[in-house]
Amino acid sequence: MLRILGSSHRFCDGATRRDFLQIGAFGTALTLADLLRYRAAAAAGKKQPSRSKKSAIMIYLPGGPSHMDMYDLKPDAPKEFRGEFNPIATNVPGVQICEHFPLQAKMWDKLACIRSIVSVDEHSDSLVMTGYPERVNRTADHPSFGSVVSKLRAGDQGAVPPFVSLRGMSRGTEPGYLGIAHRPFTPSGPGIQNLRLANGVTIDRLDERKSLLDQFDDTRREIDASGTMIGMDAYTEKALEMVTAGVVRDALDLRKEDEKTRDRYKGVEQFLTARRLIEAGVGCVTLSIGGWDTHGNNFTTLKRQLPMVDKGIANLIQDLHDRGMQDDVVTIMWGEFGRTPKVNNNAGRDHWAPVMSALIAGGGLRMGQAVGASTAKGERPKDNPLSVQRVLSTIYHAIGIDPSLTFTNGSGRPMYILDDREPVKELLG
Repeated sequence: MLRILGSSHRFCDGATRRDFLQIGAFGTALTLADLLRYRAAAAAGKKQPSRSKKSAIMIYLPGGPSHMDMYDLKPDAPKEFRGEFNPIATNVPGVQICEHFPLQAKMWDKLACIRSIVSVDEHSDSLVMTGYPERVNRTADHPSFGSVVSKLRAGDQGAVPPFVSLRGMSRGTEPGYLGIAHRPFTPSGPGIQNLRLANGVTIDRLDERKSLLDQFDDTRREIDASGTMIGMDAYTEKALEMVTAGVVRDALDLRKEDEKTRDRYKGVEQFLTARRLIEAGVGCVTLSIGGWDTHGNNFTTLKRQLPMVDKGIANLIQDLHDRGMQDDVVTIMWGEFGRTPKVNNNAGRDHWAPVMSALIAGGGLRMGQAVGASTAKGERPKDNPLSVQRVLSTIYHAIGIDPSLTFTNGSGRPMYILDDREPVKELLG
């Protein structure tokens, strides 16, 4: 099995988190047909809860973005706290955001932010994608948001995977006790070749190869005393459908968008890919942009990165509105923690877990607001401190999933999706 290494992120702790992809596999040497079989086996004999067709886009900013320089500026604080950036007014009275977010400012009635989230000091996407920090998940194995979507939509998707990660595999994309069948599809790099017929192979030749496979399977059934071969053809058919239908391949091919649209997304193409995948029927798409571990030269880095984020968010959210999808797709953007309110001697900001911010849009939630606030110097929540789990609970509610659902873990114990399940009431429509 060929392994293709994706982008790597080196943070201040010296560890490198590298995304990975195995060609022909969704994780640990699983072929597409294997994945479908595991998924079906996991769902066999159990009636699944009602399934929603609403979707989520989860944007991760690796390294910990500065809340003080994005959505929670403090213009009246001393200079060593407020930093170099100025706030600008949005089209919603009373709400201000960073001057490097002019596109979002013009459409804030379609956006909202939460400015009083309490996090943990840990370089991992585990907390914001599962609700639990990595130190807990090393033993508890709580599933990622996308894996829960995959579990509840197993068997419903046809030729479309329910969970796609455009940033490869990471701790936060893992399915935990739900099993490897619910890892995301990761189409980065040459992995998209898996969705195409091999050179010189026509549909007719593919049928001939399938017929030959059937003959081998007949022999394997004869010597298989356990009966595990029974029903295998159905899942191979689904794997072939994903290849021959071409739905995912088409969604990943940005050449199918008109030139003007591609120009709008130039430099932030992942946002366009995410929108196309959601339109194709994917239940959860996760992506990342930039590196935000700004212990030094914080403002130099953000002057380059914030306009790209602004461009990606503004185009994505406007496109969803133009297509009438704003209530059916919820988008969230955040990192693992905030940055120190006080600027350090290297013109940087260090890790700061006591408070961070997140951007939210769509899903039928109440937009055009800023929920919560931090203190005058941005050091901690002034009021309404919110856990990451409460924010995730709100996102689950927005796409029609009850966060009080339980799944059985590897020890046979029923586990809630989340423990802190009260949604953020200010966001409820």
